[in-house]
Formats: sequence, structure tokens, C-alpha cells
Amino acid sequence: MPAANRAVWIVTDSTSDLLRDVAEGLDVMIVPLNVTVGTETFRDGDLTQAEFFDRMGRASRLPTTSQPSVGAFVEAYEAALEKAPDVVSIHISSSLSGTIDSASQAAEQFAGHVHVFDSRNLSGGLALQVIAAAREAQAGSGVERVLEVAESARDRARMIVGVDRLDNLAKGGRIGAVSAFLGGLLNLKVTFTVDREGKFEPVGRVRGATAALEATLDWVGAQLGERKRGAFLVLHAMSHDNAAWLRQRIEEAFDVVELQVVEVGVVIATHTGTGWGVAVLPMD
Repeated sequence: MPAANRAVWIVTDSTSDLLRDVAEGLDVMIVPLNVTVGTETFRDGDLTQAEFFDRMGRASRLPTTSQPSVGAFVEAYEAALEKAPDVVSIHISSSLSGTIDSASQAAEQFAGHVHVFDSRNLSGGLALQVIAAAREAQAGSGVERVLEVAESARDRARMIVGVDRLDNLAKGGRIGAVSAFLGGLLNLKVTFTVDREGKFEPVGRVRGATAALEATLDWVGAQLGERKRGAFLVLHAMSHDNAAWLRQRIEEAFDVVELQVVEVGVVIATHTGTGWGVAVLPMD
């Protein structure tokens, strides 16, 4: 639909890990977070995964991440409001990042035309909400309907993440309840999800990558229940083989409406290290 006929424009942040061509096709504007490795700071998306992990491996301490500035959101909203009279801005869980705070402060400058929405999720779980809202916006719906669609997607979207090691999550201090899984178990394969409040929640721990991948698939099946139908995002950080295995098994086991394989951005990878994930949006 031409921008002149649009009622709503969608903005998100780079932790959604939306593929660039998907974001462009859906008219989604992405505001990047930042990562600092050593003395250098990069916008999320400026480094490839391989470049980032190489730099992280040579760094003396774990990279740090930071939310976009209020000014970055102001610039994004000004640009978006040139395309539509209202903006719906969908972001990483407020329990995991201060990004919502920056977005909300910026939104105050636009007299109620910017509506900030907490996804209570991140990465693929956030992306599925953004995609649903963006499609509704492209169809010409107004703010209330776009927010209803985002809320419905938030209620249904679920994500599981498996990490090869818990070192990054432990050092980054973002794991909350998952910390109970630590102790001397850093070499186990641990899976976790994001609960309804947007906080990390442990799912399980197993020995061996194969068992962890099978457990991931079982968990996805449990979220779908008897429906077995949904949209899927397979996510990974330097885990191409695991992502390929998950994609094949998902296509064999479920009624796939759509499926994308995504390399997570460096902000997410900072906290997870290498690993994999699956986000699913159950459908009737």
C-alpha cells in the first residue's frame, strides 16, 4: 500500500533480528542497539557474526551492550511520521533492556502519535510480533487494530534458546532464574525461554548437543499442542549445522505456514554466546 494511504508505520529495534529483506518488505524501521568490544563501539548490524566472535575471542573482557539513545529514537520517529500519521514502536522486553525507556522518552515529544509496545520478548519472539503488526499496518489498519494484533501475537509467540555454554549469560548478569542452573554445570547444554513477564526462565539441561536439540523440538511441539500449525523462526549464533537440523525437523514435524532461518545479531550473541533457538507463533 502506498505510504500516503498508511495509517501506521512500524518501528522496532535491532534485537528483533529481523532479516533485512523482511524488514524492507514490511516497511519496518529498525533502530540499532550498540555493542562495545574492547575500546570500539559498533552499531548492531555493522559486524558479521564471524567478525564479532573473532573480536570477542581476542578481547580481554566480555563485550558490553547498550540501548539506543533517546535522540536515535526521536530521529526514527520523525522519519516514520513523514510516512504515516501514527507509529507503533515494538521493542525488546523491558525486563531485559532499557530500550523501552529510551523509546518512551522519545515518544513523549510526539503528542500521542507514537505508541510504544513492550514485546516482553526478544529476538525471534519479538520478530514474530513485529511481523504480525507490520502486515496489519500494510493492510491499512489503524493504531488500535495494529496494537490488538501485536498483543495477540505477544500472547501466542514463544521462544526457546539453547546455549553451548552459560559463560556469557552468567558474566552478563541477565539470566535471573536461570542462575539456579549454574553451579558446576557450565558444560551442560542448557535451554531457556522468556516468561510472560519478559524474563528469562529455565527450561531444561541435558548432556550433549543431540539431546538438547531433540529437547528443543519437543518443547516447540508442546507449545503448538494439537494444532501443529504455525510460523517459525530458527535462530543461531555460529551454529549453522544445528539450525539446518532444526529447520529440517520442523518442516517434517509440523504444518509450517512460514519458516525463516536467521543469524542473530551481535547484541543478542553477546549475551548468549554460540547457540540456537526457535521462535514459534501457533496458528489455528
